[in-house]
Amino acid sequence: MDNPANYFKTYRLELGFSNQSDAKFFLAAKDITPDIDYAYITLLNERLIKILKNLNKILVGDLKNNDLKLFSEKYITRPYEILKNNDIISKLNNQGRRPEQVLFSWLRGFALVELFKPIFAKLFSIDVALMVNIGDDDLKNIDTFKRTPTADLQIQKNGEIINIEVQAGFQGINDIKEHKVREAKKVSQNNGIKTICIHIDIFNGQVAFIRLDSIKDNDINFVTRQQMEGQSVFSIDQNYFKWRLLDALPSLKELGVGL
Repeated sequence: MDNPANYFKTYRLELGFSNQSDAKFFLAAKDITPDIDYAYITLLNERLIKILKNLNKILVGDLKNNDLKLFSEKYITRPYEILKNNDIISKLNNQGRRPEQVLFSWLRGFALVELFKPIFAKLFSIDVALMVNIGDDDLKNIDTFKRTPTADLQIQKNGEIINIEVQAGFQGINDIKEHKVREAKKVSQNNGIKTICIHIDIFNGQVAFIRLDSIKDNDINFVTRQQMEGQSVFSIDQNYFKWRLLDALPSLKELGVGL
């Protein structure tokens, strides 16, 4: 009998394919991509604005944003238009999800960071203008747009630099990906910079504060999530949640992050 590899090649040639890649793309229909549904994106953006309105409404006193219309234009509409005009949306992909859904998830996180940035500035007793964005997202370049482990914000407090990683949970599952912890520990060892993760649990209305660089490698809260393709994550214990969104903002001392 002939070498199976030769037969396989002959067979695919008969089907009309000179290489394996073309055959795989054809059989999986990966060469056919659906058009972006911009009407769907409009609905998603409207939902995001409603989420922010509802969230802003329950914040206490001066924690509220006083011009949510302007905020939405600046941090939802404008970023969306930049991504659209630079043909980024069609390239978005995450675990097989549609680009529209990936865009919604990204805009949701992006807008939440900006909504809470003045609140974080108040918490750390600094000018919001001094909170530097250091994340690697670039709205015009797909290569740098994809998220990396670097923190979102950087501040100076009591003469030292502090990185702040901001993330949000919307389904009641509150985790930090292990690679973010590793990155924080590396930054601490190499540069002496502390990293605080501020995790906003939108589903349950609470906020956790965790010093990522002080988490031990063998911490019992590291678990494997099958729904995240078996990734190792740090499961945020309830004791880390120091602020309930219906309450006044706690003091920095109450957070227990060693600052």
